[in-house]
Amino acid sequence: MHSSASFCLSPRYRLDDELPWLEGIDPSRHYWIKVNGESSLTVAIPGLLVSSMDEIKQAMKQFRSLQPGEQMTLERVASNCTIHCISSNCYAIEIEVLGAPVWHLFDEETLDSLLMTAHPDWQCAFSGMELGRRLLVSSLQQATAIKS
Repeated sequence: MHSSASFCLSPRYRLDDELPWLEGIDPSRHYWIKVNGESSLTVAIPGLLVSSMDEIKQAMKQFRSLQPGEQMTLERVASNCTIHCISSNCYAIEIEVLGAPVWHLFDEETLDSLLMTAHPDWQCAFSGMELGRRLLVSSLQQATAIKS
């Protein structure tokens, strides 16, 4: 019997995609992605968070200088996110979906736009506030389940 680990690739997300893949960005800079454009399968990818303009400039410079095979980790208090440079204009962010690692692929312009939401003056849409509430409720439910 042959056994192998699950590994999935999602299609490459672009700002001009016909499928609506980005549900929104919450105040804590989580990127809410509809996996393969499916509304029933949404993940919250922890995004770039900075505390100063110098930090965002440094992070954007690091991202824009990534070469194929290099990676960049976005450090967060509760979770991390690693951006992998696959090739020129192709980047991947790995996140677990239904128990399997899935690499979400992005072109440079799209990922650059998502990362720029870390700018201190950026404000999310009202729908992003609702996504943030959803993430908070989910976290509280997980914490309660662990205590039980």
